[in-house]
Amino acid sequence: MTDVAARNRRNRRRGADWESELRDRLREAGFDIERLRLTGKDDEGDHIVRRPGGRPLIIEAKNATFKPSVFVREAQRERDNYARHRGLAPADVDAVAIVRRRGASWREAYVLTTVAEYFGLPGEADR
Repeated sequence: MTDVAARNRRNRRRGADWESELRDRLREAGFDIERLRLTGKDDEGDHIVRRPGGRPLIIEAKNATFKPSVFVREAQRERDNYARHRGLAPADVDAVAIVRRRGASWREAYVLTTVAEYFGLPGEADR
């Protein structure tokens, strides 16, 4: 049991390190990015990027086995929580999952979203 607990702690630490690296490097690149606090089941994502004159961008940072649909769904759910907690419409807040690539720099991470999100189209549930 202790081996599993130790592995879980290492994995959480690696995930936290990735989130910090992504935040710090984006800051160095000139982005206004802040860490969001964990709020349990109503989590709001890992980071918020405030874009000049633009919409807020919620980032869900992942350092895990590649599961695109799971990651995008989580980013969208957390965007919805962020918007709801601030009285915003979810359509006024963008969300992406950024997934670390093994052996690659932070700049080579994958940014995941849907076609509907990227182009501002209504999703299937909205049609």
